[in-house]
Amino acid sequence: MKVDLAGHVRRSGPGTRAAIQRVALELFTRKGYEATTLREIADELGIQKPSLYYHFKGKADILQALFDERGDEAEELLAWIEEQPQRPELVRTAVLRWVETFSAEKLRGIRFLAANPLITHSLEGGANDRIGSTLERLVNVLAGLLPDQSPSNVLQLRMALLSINAAVHASAATSFTDEEILIAARANAVATLDALLPLHTTTRRRR
Repeated sequence: MKVDLAGHVRRSGPGTRAAIQRVALELFTRKGYEATTLREIADELGIQKPSLYYHFKGKADILQALFDERGDEAEELLAWIEEQPQRPELVRTAVLRWVETFSAEKLRGIRFLAANPLITHSLEGGANDRIGSTLERLVNVLAGLLPDQSPSNVLQLRMALLSINAAVHASAATSFTDEEILIAARANAVATLDALLPLHTTTRRRR
């Protein structure tokens, strides 16, 4: 990001695109999707509206891109898992790999999903459905690696993977910061994984 002599912010193409997504999601979450205008997004960024249109045709395109990127991340994780040695230790590594991809910006995405289910379902290809179906496949692969594949343990595996979602919902209307939510979610995932993989946890700690 650079600032010219007139004080205008200059970003690279990818940098501008990412900044638009970040600011738009923040405004969508704070003000509401319908109440937020493209002009407000552009003004917040200090760019001209045509610059915004260069990257996105409208608000729906901004949301679509956000959820497409998250869907890509879920599919990339699944592909990575399928390339690894299929051992119980992979369960812990894969779940934490997913949980640790979350950031404050992605927490806003979860909040937006919870508050606007009709809007997200209307996006092309069912953006949220794509993420959900990929995570479902991921759980099925990892469940097959559990030492004990009882229904209760498979459910706990799902809960570990979705620790971030649970933490966001549990912290609603509280004063917890995003950083505190992320830390708590990871701690919850680790505790659940320790219960599911006790022998592997013991071995790992002794090393």
